[in-house]
Amino acid sequence: MQIHELTLAPRKQTKRIGRGGKRGTTSGRGTKGQGAHGKKKDPLFEGGRSTLIERTKKNRGFKSPHEKKVTLTLKQLDARYADGETVTIETLLAKRLITPRGAKGGVKVVATGKLSKKLSLGEDILVSETAKGFFK
Repeated sequence: MQIHELTLAPRKQTKRIGRGGKRGTTSGRGTKGQGAHGKKKDPLFEGGRSTLIERTKKNRGFKSPHEKKVTLTLKQLDARYADGETVTIETLLAKRLITPRGAKGGVKVVATGKLSKKLSLGEDILVSETAKGFFK
């Protein structure tokens, strides 16, 4: 098929009223009111009641686009790590203390519980001031 052989699909002709002729004055539109005049009706107008958009639930507040840091306690680390191990994102993922999605925001260790083992921290792990005293 060539481009010059293409034809348009037949379209139904719209009825143009209000142009004089046999129908006189109101041209079959009735008298007065919204439909009688030349302007188009708003398809979203619902006769005065609140629109569908206005009736739906409003989601208030703000959702940050940044990932939140995962907080880990000393108690959690003490239970999962052996003496002398290094805490990094990779080891936390391997021990299932964090999820891959949680790792995106970062990890912070807080001083809840006690740490009975000597652990060292990787550079990518944040630590609270109180928890710093428990690590090398």
